[in-house]
Amino acid sequence: MAQAAGVSTSTASLAFSGKGPVAAETVARVLAAAAELGYTGPDPLASSLRHGRSGVVGVIVEGRLLHAFRDPFAVSVLDGLSQVLDEIPAGMLLIAQHAGAPEKAIPQLSATALDAVVFSLCGPDDNPAVEHLAARGIPMLGDGSPAHPQVVQLALDNRGASTAVSRHVHELGHRRVAHLMMPLRPDNPTGLVDRSALDGATFADSRDRALGFLDVHDLGEEAHGRLAVTSLPDVEQGAIAARLLLDRPSAERPTAVVAQSDLLAMGVVRAAGELGLRVPEDLSVTGFDGVELPWFAGTLTTVDQHGEHKGRRLGELLRRLLDGERPEDEVAPVTLRLGTTTMPPPA
Repeated sequence: MAQAAGVSTSTASLAFSGKGPVAAETVARVLAAAAELGYTGPDPLASSLRHGRSGVVGVIVEGRLLHAFRDPFAVSVLDGLSQVLDEIPAGMLLIAQHAGAPEKAIPQLSATALDAVVFSLCGPDDNPAVEHLAARGIPMLGDGSPAHPQVVQLALDNRGASTAVSRHVHELGHRRVAHLMMPLRPDNPTGLVDRSALDGATFADSRDRALGFLDVHDLGEEAHGRLAVTSLPDVEQGAIAARLLLDRPSAERPTAVVAQSDLLAMGVVRAAGELGLRVPEDLSVTGFDGVELPWFAGTLTTVDQHGEHKGRRLGELLRRLLDGERPEDEVAPVTLRLGTTTMPPPA
């Protein structure tokens, strides 16, 4: 192309890319020569190999991508991360990892050139992909999991945050309080459980939020009627589990439900309405995440994880990993955000 346009290779490159001070007449001549020769630009793969990078960051999402895109908190984290990836620049490749068979993602990972991998959105503590990626020397970043020394963590104090929102409910005067959990393991069905369900939990986020709740509300023998777990952390499963907690005589019914996510909390609000209960007059409800809920008329009392900011911080740590650094693990900040869904229990 440079020869056809009668310019040097460097001038042709600057003219074609638009990145250098080249006369307009020369740019026009280079572009005309490129069009005549059918040249569409440099090979991005060859360019990445020269620079030692693929320009792709893998983001492993536990479960189906459908569920991640339905979760506004997950979307806000990915949005924040993508903003920094655009600045690096790098592309994002979403990789779904089957909850019950995480090893199935390894063949896809092995066939993909990746500069780094981010484990996001509450995955299991033990992930077989870690050893595969470590053997390839690929930098890894997690949001508290997988628990592995080669994974840099932007973790969350799940137990402490859950304790804070549970203490708020206790200080309002609630003593009959129930807890609605995200999945504790890949195969658990939605239903009532007792404290022993926490034994052997593979999802540390869910387990630790439950422990934070139990640090404040010691349920004793009443635990089975006050603890529920869901198969998916969405509104539908939250409503199903909430009915199991709430559909009982008023003297036995909880006056508050502490849910492990905002979507689960919305499921509780839905179930309460179907049972003729008012929130918060008859039932206080809290969530966890701090997402926007434009379809909800009130304001949910919740633990705000600041999803977009968390995603950007993941991106900043990732930038340092790509630069060859090994940043220290961090704990992401959270805020207890009081809303209109909690008040003292009815007399």
